[in-house]
Amino acid sequence: MAAGKKGFKQPTIILILFVSLLVSVIMALGIGAVPIPPGETVQILGSSLPLVGRLFSPASGPIVPSHFTIVTKLRLPRVLLAVLVGSSLAVSGATFQGLFKNPMADPYIIGVSAGAALGGTTALALSMRFRFLGIGAVPFFAFLGALLTMILVYNLARVGQRVPVMSLLLAGIAVGSVLQALVSLVTYFSESELQKIVFWLMGSLAGRSWDYFFLALPYVLVSMFIIWLHARDLNALLLGEEPAQHLGIDVERTKKYLLWAASMLTAVAVATSGLIGFVGLVVPHVVRLLFGPDHRLLLPAAALSGAVFLVWVDTCARILLPPQELPVGILTALLGGPFFLYLLRKRKNTLY
Repeated sequence: MAAGKKGFKQPTIILILFVSLLVSVIMALGIGAVPIPPGETVQILGSSLPLVGRLFSPASGPIVPSHFTIVTKLRLPRVLLAVLVGSSLAVSGATFQGLFKNPMADPYIIGVSAGAALGGTTALALSMRFRFLGIGAVPFFAFLGALLTMILVYNLARVGQRVPVMSLLLAGIAVGSVLQALVSLVTYFSESELQKIVFWLMGSLAGRSWDYFFLALPYVLVSMFIIWLHARDLNALLLGEEPAQHLGIDVERTKKYLLWAASMLTAVAVATSGLIGFVGLVVPHVVRLLFGPDHRLLLPAAALSGAVFLVWVDTCARILLPPQELPVGILTALLGGPFFLYLLRKRKNTLY
């Protein structure tokens, strides 16, 4: 059984992180302009469950209807979406860091975020108002832009049947730079929608409904399952492609699966929440320092830690400057930026 650097067994680590996430969700649901005690929050959540809901009926009287609405209709979808986005960015970051063998890698490294940003800003600039499967034009075009960018970068980097990691990295940087320039161009000519574009690019979970959560959920679950199935292969790739090949791993197929699954996680996160930086950089690296590089533990631990981190950052974004909300991306950058500088300084002698 795998163990972390501190001597805990893998199930113990995962259990501690899961309980931390559960407590974080309950606490976050009760924090806001209308505070709701944790006990009442648990009763509201329990009473919403089928079959066993009656077991959570409070002895002190019926649940306050306004509190029920606030928790189930307003806060719960937003908090659960924060769980999905935080875990997606963290797992994607951990996967790219293992794939590129570089702790500086993050989910946006191959330009997927730039493609999503271009799609989202274009929809905002053109004032598109249609809805598809319950979501608006902005997340739809952001997701479409991310997918098209994935296809473009993958095909530019492919050499025959192989996708060299360095070619993939360079293609992603080049395509991302061009797309980011186009984002700036669209923003420059969109005076009427400038404020909306800037706010979306900063990243936010404000106003997210159940539609966003249920649309993102299947993509996140399938992508994470694919990455988890290749956790051992990702460990082998840390040794290099040739040693991994000698261990019987189909290196090119594994890289393709990991690339597409990690990119899909990034695409879903950006499409539903905008650009939220540093989660995919900071969280996997901290988890790796605490529990070691074994991806069989690193991936689930990063998923749970990323979820806890973003739930609390989003909660702070809601309450720091009432009645206004801070974009989540600002807070994650304020927290992640200093850590990135520390990481850069610590590794400066090994970067070249």
